[in-house]
Amino acid sequence: MNPSKEQETSGEASGVMAVTRALRLLEAFGMEDAQLSLAELSRRTGLHKTTALRIARTLAQDNYLVQREDGNWRLGRAVGWLGACYQATFDVHEVVEPVLRELSAQTGESASFYVREGNQRTCLARVNGPRTIRHDVRVGVGFPLDLGAPGRAILAYGGQAGEPYESIRQSGYAMSLGERDPEVSSVAAPVFGLQWRLLGSICISGPTSRLNKKRLLELAQTIMQAANQLSYAIAGNRTPALAGQGTAKATWHP
Repeated sequence: MNPSKEQETSGEASGVMAVTRALRLLEAFGMEDAQLSLAELSRRTGLHKTTALRIARTLAQDNYLVQREDGNWRLGRAVGWLGACYQATFDVHEVVEPVLRELSAQTGESASFYVREGNQRTCLARVNGPRTIRHDVRVGVGFPLDLGAPGRAILAYGGQAGEPYESIRQSGYAMSLGERDPEVSSVAAPVFGLQWRLLGSICISGPTSRLNKKRLLELAQTIMQAANQLSYAIAGNRTPALAGQGTAKATWHP
């Protein structure tokens, strides 16, 4: 290889590594972290303190980080501006609907995304299944949280105590056979955003005559995989490597 090319390649690799480390430092902050010490930043990122300090000072030059008088670090206004831009331009339907379409095609049933609004679960997005006999729900319609798999999943991962919520957290999904409507069955899994913040639940639903307990159990892993895929998409990350190879069940973080 030409020596100049070697130097160029080496420089590019070094630059990419520096960017990766800077992003890792910013991602060390959680929803409840108003500030972090240099030692904690080093621990969370796996970076040496000297390296973490050098990167933090560089980020502070452009207001991505701010060093307090006590030496601790907090996120700067530049990070807030990027977050505001993301929120202003983010269209949930552009992210949710492709996942619902894929899920409906995989299962042959209607797929929905629900969010919590007070004591109800509201259908935010919906893709009807391809079959003539199916379960129909209009977008915007609300249902009780404690009836049906989508609401049960939201309650379970929202911290509801007791059964069936403990079992739902253990399995990673909620299942309902004719609970809200005797003729409708469903299976649902929780959807999370950044820092494991619960956003809602994704589900498939259909006639109980077709979605019996055996069939719902067969589809549970598919639902959890779709929920995992949607969680990563909403958080702005790439699809995880586990997608398509089985998905680890969601873990409840109180």
